[in-house]
Amino acid sequence: MSWAGVLWPTFALLPRLAAGTEPQPGMHRWARRLLPALGVELEVAGHPRKDIPLWVANHLSWVDPVALMSLRPMGTIAKGEVTGYPLIGRWARKSGVHFVDRADATSRAAALASFAASLKEGRDMLLFPEGTTTRGDRLAPFYEGGLRTIYDLGLPAQPFRLSSPAAHYPWTGEETLLPHLRTLFTTRTPLTVVAEAPLHPAGFSTPDQWIAAFRAALEPRSSDVR
Repeated sequence: MSWAGVLWPTFALLPRLAAGTEPQPGMHRWARRLLPALGVELEVAGHPRKDIPLWVANHLSWVDPVALMSLRPMGTIAKGEVTGYPLIGRWARKSGVHFVDRADATSRAAALASFAASLKEGRDMLLFPEGTTTRGDRLAPFYEGGLRTIYDLGLPAQPFRLSSPAAHYPWTGEETLLPHLRTLFTTRTPLTVVAEAPLHPAGFSTPDQWIAAFRAALEPRSSDVR
C-alpha cells in the first residue's frame, strides 16, 4: 500500500484513456489495479450478473465505484466537480462517466439523458441512487430519476449491497481526501459486496413499486458486517 501503487496504474492508463481509445475496459483495468493498492480486500457474495445492463448499489465511499468497476467494465454518473480534476476529468468524460450537478435540474436531466443513451447503445452502467455517501447504517433518500429511466426502458437491473467492518471505509465528505487515503494505506480494509437477485420492470406494476424493491434490496442487514 503506497502512493506508487496508486499512481502507477493511473498514469500507466492515462494516455489511452485520454485518447478515448479504451474507455470502459481501461477504467476496469485501472480499478482492478487500484483496489489492492489501496489495501481494500474485496469479498463478493452472491452471483454478479454480467449480462444485466445496470448494477445498482448503496453508497459508502468514493472507493465504491472502484470496487464495482473492478468486477466488470461500466460507466456511471458522478458529481460534476470531477470534470475539473487535472488529467482525470478528460479521460473520465471519455470513459462512460456522466457528470451531474444535483442541485441543477437542467444538469440532472442532461445526465439522465446521457445515462439512458448509454444503456440504449448497449453499454453497461452503474448507479448509486442515494447520490451521496452514508455511514452505512441506513439508506439516504433516493434520487429516483435513474431507476425510473431504466424502468421506462424495460431493462433489468441487479442490486448490490456494500458493507465494511472498517469504520474508516465510509467517506461522507466530512473528511478531506488525503487523510482518508493515508488511513487506507496503513490499514487493512475489508469490503463485502452482496449481489442480490436481479429485478425486472415487468415484475412491477408501477415505477414506485420498482423503486421500493430496490430500497428493500439495498437496506442494511443485521447480518452485514459493519
